[in-house]
Amino acid sequence: MKRSTRIGVDIGGTFTDFVLHDDSRGVTRIGKRLTTPDAPSRAIVEGIERLLAETNTGAAQIGSIVHGTTLITNTVLERTGAKIGLLCTEGFRDVLEMGRESRYDVDDLFLPPVPVIVARRLRRPVRGRLLASGVEHEPLNLDDVVREVRWLVETERIEALAIAFMHAYRNPDHERRALEAVRALYPDLLVTLSSEVAPEIREYERTNTACVNAYVQPRVHAYLGRLASDLAGIGFEGDLYIMLSGGGITTVEDARRFPVRLIESGPAAGAMAAAFVARQIGEDHMISFDMGGTTAKMCLIEGGKPNLKHEFEAGRIRKFKQGSGLPLKLTVVDLIEIGTGGGSIAAVDANGLMKVGPRSAGAQPGPVAYERGGTEPTVTDADLVLGYLNPKFFLGGEMALSLEAVRRAMQDRLGDRLGIDAMDAARGIQAIANETMAAATRMHLAEKGKDPRAHSLMAFGGAGAVHGYALARLLKVPRLIVPMGAGVISALGFLVAAPAVDEVRGYLTRLDGADWPVVNALFAQMEAASRDLLASAALGNGEIAIRRQADMRYVGQGFDVTVDLPGGPLDASKVGKIKEAFNAAYLARFGRVVKGVAIEAVNWRLQASLPAQDITLAYSCVQGEALRGEREVYFDGFGFRKARVYDRYVLAPGVRIAGPAVVEERESSCSFGPDCSFTVDRFFNLVVDIDHGGRAATQARAELSMEDAR
Repeated sequence: MKRSTRIGVDIGGTFTDFVLHDDSRGVTRIGKRLTTPDAPSRAIVEGIERLLAETNTGAAQIGSIVHGTTLITNTVLERTGAKIGLLCTEGFRDVLEMGRESRYDVDDLFLPPVPVIVARRLRRPVRGRLLASGVEHEPLNLDDVVREVRWLVETERIEALAIAFMHAYRNPDHERRALEAVRALYPDLLVTLSSEVAPEIREYERTNTACVNAYVQPRVHAYLGRLASDLAGIGFEGDLYIMLSGGGITTVEDARRFPVRLIESGPAAGAMAAAFVARQIGEDHMISFDMGGTTAKMCLIEGGKPNLKHEFEAGRIRKFKQGSGLPLKLTVVDLIEIGTGGGSIAAVDANGLMKVGPRSAGAQPGPVAYERGGTEPTVTDADLVLGYLNPKFFLGGEMALSLEAVRRAMQDRLGDRLGIDAMDAARGIQAIANETMAAATRMHLAEKGKDPRAHSLMAFGGAGAVHGYALARLLKVPRLIVPMGAGVISALGFLVAAPAVDEVRGYLTRLDGADWPVVNALFAQMEAASRDLLASAALGNGEIAIRRQADMRYVGQGFDVTVDLPGGPLDASKVGKIKEAFNAAYLARFGRVVKGVAIEAVNWRLQASLPAQDITLAYSCVQGEALRGEREVYFDGFGFRKARVYDRYVLAPGVRIAGPAVVEERESSCSFGPDCSFTVDRFFNLVVDIDHGGRAATQARAELSMEDAR
């Protein structure tokens, strides 16, 4: 039987989203159902079974399922991972607590330290030492390794082990020999080597990455095993793949070895979907805005690709304070994530001020409107009061919303304490939530030297489409794009992301004195490993594309920028081109270059990727009347206006409609004020042009065009 069906699954804090696509039959179907936090695989199986029934597809016809999970993020945030041990080089037992020896808030005299995830007694030093060049200075003492591992396993009952020795990124020999000794004693013990999970410079970050990988590994093993078993139970015989934090796709086996690389897999899927739509419609400068039930994520999409970065800070104890979390060395989509979602709870603090988030009602009990036990007003509840949501058409009418219950909660929990009515409370929630997201977006772009007015905004996620217009007005972007299936578009990202492998090797050297045979050998090693993984996993078809980069900096600097490298073998003749590329990247980032200072490379990177599948959520329009009626909707700056309500599934390409208007679809709803009009393009996206009453946005886009030309 031909297995032509592919399914993408995105588990969010409130809802689990699905996209089914069968290229041979030209069938695409989307779905959404409440997440089941106690057993996430239950919502996955139930959602897939429904899609199969709706499309008359047998489980045996599913070729692949691509999945993203928040399990790793939640495990680190909640500190609910495994009990782990660490083998480290003698004298470096306290690397995790010393960290960078800096304070993440210099104004707080009672600053709590970042909690380490390996207790000091479980960090066991062993003798053996490598020099920074990778040359052995002192042989590894295997007796130490055996003694300490036995104590960790038999006395402390650890569930997983991390091994991180000094300079292992340059020479993994000591770590590999230690692994052999551990395997001989405990063949089933889960072991992470720092030289495998993060083979690059920076001792603290490399050790921390290895420890976090070990910390989450037992839970991920159990979760993926349970999911595979549940899927097999409904007759699934295809391949299960997992989204990486950098937007690529990998196998279950690789995910089990390196679960830390999945820590941002859910948010990455949304960015990949936004990049896919940007390429389809030719938008080179776009901001993706993904707002779900728990968080909102903003990402810059340029040239049809999301920006990437090669470090990530997990489990911050203070959300916006850099340095208050666990720094990890891995490739992630460069986005900003804040605790503002549809389920974000509004409350009055001790100072008598309204606050929105980061606490979320989640799927259980959910917003008040769901009538599933929630008693605290949320952003979704405010959306209902202000007319953005139709209480009789939520999830296509499958879930009724209680407007009366929301009004009572708004008044009891907020209005009475603030001396206002329920309507003003709802407006306050909206203002706070929208301005919080706008401020975060401005900050994210400002750090990159970008002006939001020179970009379009793509809004998606169950709540993103609802809030897209308000955010676009605050950012003064000239165009808003709401894709078809906006409420579940992140799940589409799993299907359009290219299967990819990211490899890195640390080798610190000045460009003028680099040992180029060593560099070429590193790239050959990385390329061979990447090709083997892509080929053995049958992740896709087509020619493998190779992209080579280096993390570079001026000598004396502590941080670096990532630069694309020229093709072919590298040698001294290409140093000039590499320097030019570095100076261009440095200039774009910092607005200046430093003359007369040598340049050095820190890490060497390679990405191998297969072509992504080109699919569409376009469909044949439903016949009927597009206009459903009218209702009062609140638009900031305009007050309540009577807006026409349209059925999105009836709107055909080429239709142009002036605001105020509401467009409803099964998984979401979007509203547009009197200052804009929208067109349905050939991909069934809603393309909204907003009149900001000035030339600021036009000027910003003109400046960007001049910058691109330069």
